[in-house]
Amino acid sequence: MTYSSLTHLECGACGAEHDAARVQGLCTHCGKPLLARYDLKAAGETLTIESLRARRSDLWRYAEVLPVADVANIVSLGEGSTPLVPAPRLGAELGCEALYIKDESGNPTQSFKARGMAVAVSRAKELGISKLAAPSAGNAGGALAAYAARAGIEAYLFMPRDTPRANVIETTFTGAHVRLVDGLITACGAEVARGKDTEGWFDVSTLKEPYRVEGKKTLGYELAEQLGWILPDVILYPTGGGTGLIGMWKAFAEMEQLGWIGSERPRMVSVQADGCAPIVTAFESGARFADEFPNAATIASGLRVPKAIGDFLILDALRESGGTAVAVSDAELIQGARDIARLEGIFACPEGGACVPAVRHLIATGAIKSADRVVIFNTAAGVKYLDTYTQ
Repeated sequence: MTYSSLTHLECGACGAEHDAARVQGLCTHCGKPLLARYDLKAAGETLTIESLRARRSDLWRYAEVLPVADVANIVSLGEGSTPLVPAPRLGAELGCEALYIKDESGNPTQSFKARGMAVAVSRAKELGISKLAAPSAGNAGGALAAYAARAGIEAYLFMPRDTPRANVIETTFTGAHVRLVDGLITACGAEVARGKDTEGWFDVSTLKEPYRVEGKKTLGYELAEQLGWILPDVILYPTGGGTGLIGMWKAFAEMEQLGWIGSERPRMVSVQADGCAPIVTAFESGARFADEFPNAATIASGLRVPKAIGDFLILDALRESGGTAVAVSDAELIQGARDIARLEGIFACPEGGACVPAVRHLIATGAIKSADRVVIFNTAAGVKYLDTYTQ
């Protein structure tokens, strides 16, 4: 059975078109990320707001705007449909009257990375790929290992030696080939690049293939659906590679073309750690692309991405939406996670905790008004970071 209305891939930078029926990585013209494009008119014939009421509950409910053509190739563990939790006690402490937490910790493998890997692995299966490789600071590796195991595909992972122990155990227990690397995620990415030709791996690094972002964009579809098709005023997103932010921005454009929402957009806010803040630095300087952040260091492993290949797509979304970029300290983000747990009962990851001081800062500067509807993201379960929280 065929669902997808995928038509082609398009470079996010130069606009060059690529054949979606072939295995594709980066744009062959300029080396930038490729984005999946759909026949949204055709998709809209069956994908309607009304039709969603009777559909499966996971992210595959949006099948027409996902890239897997044959339902038999879907590799699923029940990802998506995570709760949007009102946070009145935390909001009251921050001075925010309508604060919500999109809690991704309930996903398979306990993080939002399940969304992207479910779609990427499913599409890899459909295209006949048998070996997948990626660098990971933790949760992406766990998700790739799990979905590759379910699909019967080999997974090769390269992780910084100081990756949280829970993530390393998770990936090895799930059968992935894991190598710990001295250095940051960029050093791990270099190892993947060195071996992919000789070992026959397909590189599923963040935005180095077109389909992880398609899984992440379902965050945008879900938010709209959960809020009655009226988008929030502000979205704060903890940003390492930034795939979720890029994906949501893409989803909003698709939903407008489907006729589900209007042209209004949330102000998008990228939240980073001050020890690794390439997007913040580029945003403040007015640059289109971000330089590699020197001596990157933060306790929040998911934010320790000194150079994101989709930097320009993140920065475009921030500027087009009238948003901004904020850096917070490690001490602040750990306290933010404590505040979420203490006031709302959600044991958040450090990256999710980073959103709390960012909200506090933006309210203090007037960038967020008390009456704004604000959504922050908890991207993973705090239980996966026990080493970090007990230091």
